[in-house]
Amino acid sequence: MRARVTIMPKRNVLDPQGKAVVRAIHQIGMEIVHDARVGKIVEIEIAGNDAESVRPKLEEICRDLLSNPVIEDYRLEFEK
Repeated sequence: MRARVTIMPKRNVLDPQGKAVVRAIHQIGMEIVHDARVGKIVEIEIAGNDAESVRPKLEEICRDLLSNPVIEDYRLEFEK
């Protein structure tokens, strides 16, 4: 089983990478883009198939290790 953690800056936190992406897109003539946010994805392989039994531990890993809860939000999803 695989877990996917998507980590993004909180909406109220300035995202300089996102702003740089928008500027670069505008420079190539794509003015339709008005905002972008840059985050990261972490894929984790897990032994077994019981997502609910490992969810609490993975939530702890996401909160305490993979993300900075002051400035980032995360979303944990499971794939079979």
